[in-house]
Amino acid sequence: MTNPRYLAAKLLDKTFRDGSYSNIQLNSGLEKSDLDIQGKRLCTAIYYGVIQRKITLDYILSKYCSRPLEKMDSIVVNILRCGIYQLLFMDNIPDNASVNESVKLVGQFRKTSAKGMVNAVLRNFIRDGKKINCDLSGNDALSVEYSVPVPLIEILVNDYGIKTATEFLEAVSEPAQRTYIRRNKLKCTHEELVKSLDGVELCTDDELCYNFKNGDIINTNAFKSGYFHIQGIASQICCKLLNPTENDLVLDICSAPGGKTFTMAEMMNGKGEIHAFDLHEHRVQLIKNGAERLGLRNITAKIGDALVFNPNLPKYSKILCDVPCSGLGVIQHKPEIKYKNPADFADLPEIQYKIAENALKYLDTGGEMVYSTCTVHKAENEDIVWKLTANHPEIEIVENADKILLLPSDIADCDGFFMTKFRKKY
Repeated sequence: MTNPRYLAAKLLDKTFRDGSYSNIQLNSGLEKSDLDIQGKRLCTAIYYGVIQRKITLDYILSKYCSRPLEKMDSIVVNILRCGIYQLLFMDNIPDNASVNESVKLVGQFRKTSAKGMVNAVLRNFIRDGKKINCDLSGNDALSVEYSVPVPLIEILVNDYGIKTATEFLEAVSEPAQRTYIRRNKLKCTHEELVKSLDGVELCTDDELCYNFKNGDIINTNAFKSGYFHIQGIASQICCKLLNPTENDLVLDICSAPGGKTFTMAEMMNGKGEIHAFDLHEHRVQLIKNGAERLGLRNITAKIGDALVFNPNLPKYSKILCDVPCSGLGVIQHKPEIKYKNPADFADLPEIQYKIAENALKYLDTGGEMVYSTCTVHKAENEDIVWKLTANHPEIEIVENADKILLLPSDIADCDGFFMTKFRKKY
């Protein structure tokens, strides 16, 4: 049977080298492995934990390794990261097991010359009391404590102040413990879902929202049967804010991979019609595949550029404008995002505004549009809303739907999310 620690180190090496999405990388690795449930849980915990705490772990290792980490063999560095993570954050694993298994991994990856060094680094860390011993201050200290790059901390502090920024960092510093799912009421009842999916729990404020202890949920019979789709609680709230009915013609202008499209289609009882667009064929196919699995026939998915007006499309009574964003709200579930250079998303606000403006052209008089992002960056949220209302007198913000911000510090394992609902007056 596959060693879960071996798989975690292997996947981490590939993730850090290729810059791939953690959830896709992990799901692919687990699916190809022969790990049992416990093994998958251990692999998942170490894999996500190391990505989540990479800055903290590397700071510690810099104190104990004689060579700079960037000059060491990458797989050895990832073995060390896994070892330090287990020692510091996984109290259920004995220290000796963390050390011995890490040393064993070095041999399994055929890096035997590093065995002594790995053993010494981990045992010296234990001997020193397993402390971080950070000698930095200000944002540099926060960066080590919460494993978040300084530029991201500066954005959060500038937008929200040190108190809210610190609360946000605290909330996203640990790997998410739950996966939220949305029951497909067209396919199964509550009783059928609970019977088919061990460990699922109903959320108290929504009869279709459930949480599930993290694990390999997509390989369950319940998933294959279309009983549910995976969707964060914030995204579900976003769909409820738009509130489409079976009498609506709905446009989801940036739909892929389709989670919100599916929820809206189910809210419409599989009736009415949703036009779902994405720029790339392979992402449109994701929407089609999901709709087929869930049995949702009121979705039409096609290639479409959200920045370019299509005069052949009709007017819509409801529009979801969930624009591409920096993703800073989802770093608890996709921790690799926080290591991106802020310069990479400097152009996003202009693109987001243009998409929202284009979406408004499709909105019928009296119709409603939700603008949303999965980021907490005000330049991509409040600033866009202000610009839209300033430049478009034909729209108004719907009462009690003005700049709704969800934070993971408010709801456990909830993504940071922003949404505002507009109505077209004329």
